[in-house]
Amino acid sequence: MANPFSKGWKYLMQSLDTKIEENADPNVQIDQAVEAAKKQHAEVTKSAAAVIGNRNQLEMKMHRLQEDAGTLAENARAAIKRADEATAAGDTAKAQEFNQTAEVFASQLVTVEQELSETKKLHAGAVQAAEQAEAQQKQSEMRLQKQMQQVTQLRSQVAQTAMQESVAQSVQQLNGVCADEDVPTLDGVRDKIEQRYARALGAQELVENSVQGRMQEISQAGHDMKASSRLEELRAQMVEEKKQLNSADGQDTHGK
Repeated sequence: MANPFSKGWKYLMQSLDTKIEENADPNVQIDQAVEAAKKQHAEVTKSAAAVIGNRNQLEMKMHRLQEDAGTLAENARAAIKRADEATAAGDTAKAQEFNQTAEVFASQLVTVEQELSETKKLHAGAVQAAEQAEAQQKQSEMRLQKQMQQVTQLRSQVAQTAMQESVAQSVQQLNGVCADEDVPTLDGVRDKIEQRYARALGAQELVENSVQGRMQEISQAGHDMKASSRLEELRAQMVEEKKQLNSADGQDTHGK
């Protein structure tokens, strides 16, 4: 049965890792990725150098063994030649010494030739390993260069994202201010005024279309007719008064 405390601790750590990942600075993560890529390439290069170094070391050993084998073969030939000369001169003891020396050189030559043969086999495998290591190192270098080229683009995208997030946050803050229910807006005030005005017009229309409204309209029309008639009477009186005044002025002029 799983330990509840251990299970809860793992869940907590995973949750914290997720939060850290979400809130991490992209530029810091880019720097970390670049550092990791460089470190990986350095390790590949170091490994390739070790493989190539092993090939080079085997080549040096092989050349040294070839030189040693050549020297031993020459020494063995020289010893055999001196032994033959001593035999021809009738010096049996000297001939035996040179023959023994030739055998020592021959024995050493066999040992060196065996080691040289084994070294050649190892060198052949080392050559193939070095070729693969060089290819892997070149691929790693190309991959690193490509990643470095992408860094500039990623940093530009991070800057653009930050700018867009800032603009979006400003718009959200602005929308939040405009959406405050405690503060009246011009649109809301206009709607209320138009609503009240429309209701007033509707009430007036109902009054005008009612019986009382028509009676008021007729009464107003009769009042207007009386006012017009009275106005005509006043105008006629003014004309009559003007005639009388002119007539009186004419009589006074003749009397004098």
